[in-house]
Amino acid sequence: MNLSVPNIVILIVIGLLGVGTYALLTVRNLIKVVVALQIMVKAAMLALVLAGRLQGQENLGQSLALTVIVADTIVAVVGLALAVQVRRVVGTLDLSALTTLRR
Repeated sequence: MNLSVPNIVILIVIGLLGVGTYALLTVRNLIKVVVALQIMVKAAMLALVLAGRLQGQENLGQSLALTVIVADTIVAVVGLALAVQVRRVVGTLDLSALTTLRR
């Protein structure tokens, strides 16, 4: 197997997606779910930068990655603020306990 830079980056992207998916399937803490989603978004950003480099448009890939960083930060802040409010109201961050709520 030829270990060029694109092949290494693809392996890293696949690894990050695998770690993020595994974490989403196994964790029950709301904050850990947000972190798992962050890991998966980082893999998508690496894939965008790699696609831009392979197409010869590195600036486009990097600007798309920067846009994803901004949007991802907003989503993470809103998710963590939601987790704080859930903890204040319910008293737990366990997703299995939150699914039984009725209001």
